[in-house]
Parts: sequence; structure tokens; C-alpha cells
Amino acid sequence: MIRMQPIRASQGLAYGLLGLPLAFVALPLYVLLPNHYAREFGMPLATLGAVLLAARLFDAITDPLLGRLADHLFGRSVRAVLAVGAVSALVLALGLTSLFFPAVRSADALIAWALVALLITYTAYSQLGIAHQSWGARLGGDELQRGRIVAWREGAALVGVVLASVLPALLGLPVMLSVFAITLLLGWWAWTRAPRPAAHAGAVAGVYRPPQRASLWRPWGRPAFRRLLAVFMLNGIASAIPATLVLFFIQDRLQAPPAQEPMFLAAYFVCAALSIPLWLRAVARFGLARTWLAGMLLAIAVFVWTAFLGAGDVVPFLVVCALSGVALGTDLALPSALLAGVIAAEGDSGQHEGAYFGWWNFATKLNLALAAGLALPLLGWWGYTPGTRSPDGLQTLGLAYAVLPCVLKLLAAAALQVLILRPTHRRAILTMNRPQGTPP
Repeated sequence: MIRMQPIRASQGLAYGLLGLPLAFVALPLYVLLPNHYAREFGMPLATLGAVLLAARLFDAITDPLLGRLADHLFGRSVRAVLAVGAVSALVLALGLTSLFFPAVRSADALIAWALVALLITYTAYSQLGIAHQSWGARLGGDELQRGRIVAWREGAALVGVVLASVLPALLGLPVMLSVFAITLLLGWWAWTRAPRPAAHAGAVAGVYRPPQRASLWRPWGRPAFRRLLAVFMLNGIASAIPATLVLFFIQDRLQAPPAQEPMFLAAYFVCAALSIPLWLRAVARFGLARTWLAGMLLAIAVFVWTAFLGAGDVVPFLVVCALSGVALGTDLALPSALLAGVIAAEGDSGQHEGAYFGWWNFATKLNLALAAGLALPLLGWWGYTPGTRSPDGLQTLGLAYAVLPCVLKLLAAAALQVLILRPTHRRAILTMNRPQGTPP
């Protein structure tokens, strides 16, 4: 494992600040965009779902390759990582703007425009995100140190999400995009001043040695990675479905006025940000995996009540958003820290982080693709259309938004217990993620 001194607050902020614009752009891409194209441009849900499915599948498939590119760049130099990241940041800013302000309006041209712009934007976003995640994993440290490194990134990310959720409704899309561009520039600048990861063992000063050819598939040879990824995917799709449908639920099931939409999203993400220090204290006592399990169970206990909400239930839904946000803190800070532990335990630190995070992000994007590509068309086929007041349509929306994610989250919790927490697998993950001073 790579050793380093405990990370200072200024160092953590320098590394984590880029997480703000990366999360800022994620909310428009994955939450606002489907609703925007359905309501502003009248794109049918089935067509919209197909476009999002195709783009997100492409995004998912390219992530492992981008992970290999990250390892290649780290093998050359930190300067190469930062330079390519600057290009990706520029492309990302231009791509997001073109998505929300397309230069075409006819139906067929709009479909093509959205697809191409999504492919370009997703690629730039993924390259920058994977390089940033790999950088953090290469900083090394013990369990609590890894948790803190991820917490700095995800804490900044939550600030970005809150800004992205509030700005469109309060100040409009142009202001949102301008703020995103400014924070992206600041995030990249801070990244250039972040703690440098140690060079991998195969690097010699002044000599470039490319990563091993098998590095792309290396993570799949690690049983600990396969088990962790299975839990992560189940948990991820449980979160991706409500993320895709939340605005439809607020507008049609709750029938809340547009001015209240930012309030729900802000409550969710602010509570997630505030909960992270508390969850880190739990990690110090119970370990990463058990704390993650507690967060899953809390999410189920809170979110299931959403199925019983209807028109006018604004305050109860706000409470659900706040408590669900507390549970979200574990999803944000802990799985990536567990993955960093797997990488270290397998002896792959400093060489193959990009490959691991490439496949990790592949799983994330696959979940988002399935959520959009399956949930939206199924809702249309089962009688729901945006703006409906039909009891059957609203019931379908409630089942898809509230009940299905809880079932999937319960399966994820069971998988975490069986695949990671049960005694036969403790040596694979728990040993490397045990709080200091805890006996084996």
C-alpha cells in the first residue's frame, strides 16, 4: 500500500474541489435533461428513453477504455494527466451548453443532435472523472484516510449538486451554465495544486513505461472486486431509477409548484453533505462495509413511505428527502473507499487504478442507462404520460419511483451481507478495511 502523511484540510480541498463541477454537471445530465427534452421539446418518452439508453450504453462501454487511458497518462507523468484533463474540461463545458441550447428544433434533427452531443459530453465527463478518482485512490493511506479523501471529493460534489438543483429554477439555465464553467476552471486549477500520487513501481525518472497490456481486464481477475461490484450495481440501479423519475413524481404525483422543486433537491443533497462527517465517525468504529449496510437499511426505511404520498404532500416528501439524503452519505463516501482498499490489498496500487475505476464507472453508467432506457418507456406503455392526472398513471409512477427502488436496495443490502460481510469473505475486504486497533 502507498504510504503518505495524513492529508491536511487544504490538501483535501485542493484535490476534492474538482468534484464540485463534476457533480454539478451530473445533475443536469442525468436528472434535468430527460425532463427538459420531454416538456420543452415534446420528445416522446419512448424516443427519449432510446436516445438516453444508446448514449449511456456508449458512455458505459467506453469507461474501461478511458480507465486504461488514465493509467497510460499516469504512467507518463502527472502533467500529462492534468493537460488531458484541461482539454476534457473545455469539451465538457461546450457539450453541456449545446445540449440545453440545441441549434436545431425539428424532431428528427433534435434526436440526432441530442445523441451526438450526449456522446461527446459523456466522453469528456467520464475521462475527467476517472482521472480524478484514480488520482485520489493513488494517494493511498489506511481505511480512515481513504474515507477522508473520498469525503473531500464527495463533499465538494454535494455542494455542486445543490447549486445545480437551485440555480436553474431561481436564475435560469444560462446562469447555471455560466456558474458551471467558472467552477470547472477553479476545480481544475485547484487540482493542479493537489497532493501528487506516488509514481508506480514500474516508472523510472525520465523514462515512460506503458501499463501492462492486461491491465484493462485485470480487475475481473480479483474476486473481491467482482463481489464489491455486484453490490455496487444493485445499489446503484436502486438510486438511478428515482433520480430519473424524481421531477416527474414531484410535478405530477405531488403536483407541487415549480418553485418548490429546488427545495426538495436541496434538502436531499444538503443533508447528504452534513451526514458525511457523522458516517466517517461510524466508519472509525464499525468499518466501511457495516456502515454502508446501515445506510442502505436507513434508505429503505425512509424512502418506502414515498409510495403513500399524493397531491399536496409537500412537507412529508420534504422530510423523506432530508432523511434519504442522510442515507445517501454512505453511498457517496464509502463504496469508492472500499474499492481503493481492494486495489491496495490486491497489490495493484500505483499501476491499475484507472482500470478499476473504469469498470466501476461502467457499472454506474450502465445503471443510469438501464434506468432511463427501461423505466421511461415502461412508464409510457403502462399508461403514464408527463402531466397526467389519471389515477392509474399516477399509481404506475408511484410504484416505479418508490416501490421498485426499495426492492432493489433490499437486494443490495442482502448482497452486501452475503458477499462481503459474511465470515467466509471477511479476509478479502474486511481485513483491509478494519478500523485501526480492532482485533481480527
